[in-house]
This record gives sequence, structure tokens and C-alpha cells, in this order.
Amino acid sequence: MNVAVESNDGASHDVQLYTDISAEWISGDRSAIAQWDYGTTGNGVSYHQVFRQTQLEFSEVSDQAEWGNWYWATQQSNALSYQSGIDNNVRTQFKNNGTLADTQDTNYRAINDNYPVFGFASALGSVTGSVSTLYTIGLCQQQGVQFLGKDGVQPVPSLWTSYFGSDTDALDFFYGDYGTATSTSSALDAKIASDASAVGGQELVTVTSLAARQAFGGTELGNTPEQPFLWMKEISSDGNAQTVDVMFPLHPIMLYTNATLLKYLLDPLFIDQAAGDYPNQYSMHDLGSNFPNATGHPDGNDEYMPVEECGNMLIMTLAYAQATGDTAYLTQYYDLLKQWAGYLVADSLIPANQVSTDDFAGALANQTNLALKGIIGIGAMGRIANLTGNSADAANYTSTAQSYISQWYDFANAAGANPPHTTLSYGNDTSYSLLYNLYGDAVLKLGLVKQEIYTQQSNFYATVFQDYGVPLDTRHIYTKGDWEMFTASVSGSGSANAKQMLISALAKWTNQTPTNQPYGDLYNTDDGK
Repeated sequence: MNVAVESNDGASHDVQLYTDISAEWISGDRSAIAQWDYGTTGNGVSYHQVFRQTQLEFSEVSDQAEWGNWYWATQQSNALSYQSGIDNNVRTQFKNNGTLADTQDTNYRAINDNYPVFGFASALGSVTGSVSTLYTIGLCQQQGVQFLGKDGVQPVPSLWTSYFGSDTDALDFFYGDYGTATSTSSALDAKIASDASAVGGQELVTVTSLAARQAFGGTELGNTPEQPFLWMKEISSDGNAQTVDVMFPLHPIMLYTNATLLKYLLDPLFIDQAAGDYPNQYSMHDLGSNFPNATGHPDGNDEYMPVEECGNMLIMTLAYAQATGDTAYLTQYYDLLKQWAGYLVADSLIPANQVSTDDFAGALANQTNLALKGIIGIGAMGRIANLTGNSADAANYTSTAQSYISQWYDFANAAGANPPHTTLSYGNDTSYSLLYNLYGDAVLKLGLVKQEIYTQQSNFYATVFQDYGVPLDTRHIYTKGDWEMFTASVSGSGSANAKQMLISALAKWTNQTPTNQPYGDLYNTDDGK
């Protein structure tokens, strides 16, 4: 947090700046005992260290980590004062005096017992031009995740521990890196804005600038430089680790920024299943029910989403290989990929009663969009087989995908409707859904789905548009912003211009509706709630 102070009237003003954090950062259990300390690093960074007195490693309460050390820091100077203590006492001290007492409260206590806060006060002196003060906050965890891999359940270190010998070494670097981090992130922001504007104007800039922050906000790097992992938490729902169908809407930004990050996401899933720690023939749904416990599902009782996750894994793995040229990765896990493709051959054309990624909408047999993902997954396996020199498999999976997509046209398309469109489920011609799984065909350049389906869907969406977009399907009025953008990416700009309509609707929702979520993705298309 960089706080800039500047005189608005051109006159000089004597300014004192105050900030604090409370012990509420350290635990979701407000009765937990907090402990704290104060110090200054060798590079002159002063910090409040705050932590849970009884560390509960690999535990969370209300989505808050129950282990590790929090650091609230700023640059040491003669103008800086600090204090820890009861919230009202510390803040009153500053209010009455313009400085803090340079004292520490040593009565370690529960977070909600006379709420302890940790304050800094900076005497900025006489200010006319702009004066900036930098603060940083961060959590240092030596061990970030526990993971069921080939050697059983093991703690996995946070990646930063490979580069820094202590918390305060990392703090020194983090504080000192602000200039580089700012310029690098500003350059990325500018590139995203430029690219988004070229595709969808300022409205797409609004959407992508927020989505980029949200995408990386649920991830953290772990393990070692020799084999980094990118861990992901499914936030705002059930807290799973490495949820495959949450990775799927995330993976386009990985392809855009650095496709190797996608490998770091996929690796733990491959390692666990290749080690024989998952008994089912289809891909697992997630790597653990409660992040940061990536302890797998040796009993096979994860959420049952077989066609969805097999398709996702095949599509994302091929997308990574296409972006990087890393065909050795395909060879390394070929047996698993072929196993999942075999499951799709058996169950994707006529999908059994099951949920898709939109599990909140309920299970349904013969889902048109789900079947499409499975067929695209088979097509992806054909490309994977070809890239790894398995020519017989390549021919088999490619011909199967082509046969299935031809049958899918008959099952899924309400050709006699006005206008024609694909259905939510086979044979239900009055139903529809966002056909966002066309994205896999387009991004992999498979050419499985004929262009008239793309055009047909683009023309259809305008006929079911609500104030804030197109409903996810005919069962409900709500939609999902991520799937609307997937749909926009494969929609044409013909007479209906569905692409721009969908982008505009999400930007409108973003700008007009209140929400207590950072950037929620599920909302009603009629009222935005």
C-alpha cells in the first residue's frame, strides 16, 4: 500500500499519517490467542510480526490460514513511531498526540479481547508537493500445503523458502522490490488493456483488468525451483484444492501470460493419479476437499464429475503442449491421458445422469454442452496421440470424435426451432444453454464443430438476452460470467453481434450492481443479484 499525500491548495501543511492492522488477520477464530513482536530488519524495514500463538498447520477457519507469521511493515526513519495495544488506546494516542508511544503491549490475548492493533505513525512534516509512504503486508508460511504424491502425504514448502533464509530476509526483498514490482505489473496491465481494447473495447478492458487480479489471487507457488507447483484454492464455494473444473476457466490466462504456469497447476494432479492414489478410471475432481490439504481421494469419493473432468484435463494438457512445444509432458502422462479418453469414448456421446461444472444447477442426463466437452476431449486425445507418435491411437480417437460429433448434431440441435439452437439436453427442443464448451474446439484448433453451429448460436443468444446477459440455461435465470466470456470468445460479430453483447452485459453488471464478493461469477441476469 503506497500512500501519497499532496497539498490541494498549494500551501504547506503539517501532516501526520497513521495506519494499523488488527490481530484479526491471523485467524478466523476470534477467540484464538494472538502473539506479536516488533523489530527492524538489516535493511531498515520496521515491522510488526503477528501470529497465532498455537499454530494449526494446514488448517483454515472461515477461509483464513491458522498458521504462519504476518508482517506489517514500513521504512524505518526518525519520523516513524509505533505502538501495539488495545485498538482504542493506540488510535487515541495518535489522535491526541500525532505520534505513537514506541511501546509494545505484552499481554498476549484473544483476538476479540480488547482487540489488539499494531500501528505506525509517520510525521511527514510540512507537505506541499507529493510525499509517499510505503507499507507492505504479507504472510510467511514455511510449509504451504500437504500433498499426497508418490511418497505418501508430505508437507510441501512454500517456494519462497528456496530463495530466502528467513522471514525477514523475504520481507527485506519484498519491501525493496516495490519499484520493480510496480513497473512490471503496470506493464502487464497496459498489455492486457491494449489487447482487450483491440478485441472488445473499453468494456472488455473493464472485465479483463478485474479478472486478471482475481485469477491469480487464489494461487500460490510451492515446492522447489526444480519442480515448482502452483497451488490453487477454490474460493467462495467449498474450498477444494486444485479443482479441475475451476482450473478450466482459469487456464486461458495462464496460456496468455506464461503457459508453464499451467503445467505447474496440472503437475500435482498428474503426480497423485500416476502414483496410483486414485482408484477411479476417470479424472479426479480435485486434489483435496479442504485447501491446503492436497491429500487426494484414495477412496475415490470426490465429487462425481467424470465427463467434465476428463474433458478438462485432456483439453488443458494439449493446450499447454501446443503453447510450449513440450510433447515430452504428453509422453510422460500418456497412459493416464489415454485412460481418461477411453472413459470419454464410453460415456461422452450419451452422458449418464451426472453434474457438469455447473453442479449447483443439479444433475441431468444427456447434457448437450457436457457431451460436447467430452467429444472435444476425445479429439484432443487424437492430437496428443499424434504428437507423441502413437499413430494408431491418433487415427482411432480422431475418427471416434468425428463420428460422435456427427451424431451429436442430430441429438443436440433443435434445427426446427425459430431460431435454431442447441438444447440443454437431447430431445428437449424448448430448452437451451450457453454452449461455452465450443471454446475447447476453437482454442485447440481441432475443427471438429462445423462453423454453422458457431454462427447459429451467435444468432440465437440475442433472442434470450436479459438485462445482464444470457441465462446459463433454461432451468434458471442466473448465469456465470466466466462462461459468458467463453461464449463471447467463440461468438461471431454478425447481425446479432453476440460477442459484444455478452461483453457489454458483463461490464454493465460489473459497473452497476453491488456485491460483497471481489468479482463474483454467479448472478441473476434479470436484476444482477
